[in-house]
Amino acid sequence: MKKRQFFGALAAASALPVLESAQAAPVKTSGPVLLTVTGPISKPNRGPLDPGGFDQMLVKHKVSFTKAYVFDFAMLAALPAITIKPTLEYDSKPHTLKGPLLVEVLKAAGATLTENSTIVLRAVDGYAASVTVAQARAQRYIIATHLEGAPIALGGLGPLWAVYDADKVPEMAKKPVAERFGSCPWGLYHVEVQAVVV
Repeated sequence: MKKRQFFGALAAASALPVLESAQAAPVKTSGPVLLTVTGPISKPNRGPLDPGGFDQMLVKHKVSFTKAYVFDFAMLAALPAITIKPTLEYDSKPHTLKGPLLVEVLKAAGATLTENSTIVLRAVDGYAASVTVAQARAQRYIIATHLEGAPIALGGLGPLWAVYDADKVPEMAKKPVAERFGSCPWGLYHVEVQAVVV
C-alpha cells in the first residue's frame, strides 16, 4: 500500500468510534486511539483484532487478540500522573517526563496482574521489550505523555514512551547511560499482559 493511501486510511480509522463487540460496550474517545492494551483484561472497550481492516500495524507486528482496552490521549491524561527526571541517553542530560504509572494504566484497563506477569511493550517500529509486573512496579515505569511540560511529539519519542527513572534504580544507575533504557520503547502503541501459566 502506498504511504499516502496508508495514512489516509489511518486518519479515517481514527475518526471511527471504538468497535463494539459481544464482550464490550463501545467507548467514545475524544481523539485517535494511541494505546491498545491486550491480554487478560476484565473490562474491554473494543472487540477482536480486525486483520482485514484498520488494524494493519498490529497485524504486521503479529499481535492477536479477541478483546482489548484502548486509550486516547485524554483518557491517559485523566489518570493520576507522576513526574520523573532521568538522565537520558540521547544527550546525557536530565529531562522531565510526566505520565501515569504503567501498572495504573493496566489496572484502568481491568488487567489481571500478578507480580510474575510479563508485560510486553511494543513500539510503532516493531521494537518490543518485556518487563514483569514486579519490575514495572519496583522501578516505577510510567507511560510518559509529556516531555519538558509539553506533549511528546510523534516523530520524536512519542506520543507515548514507556520509561522509568534509571538514575533512581541502583543497579541501572551503575551502567553507562546508553545501556539503561533497553526495556523502554518510545513510540509505544501496544501493551500486552501475558497470563501466567500454572
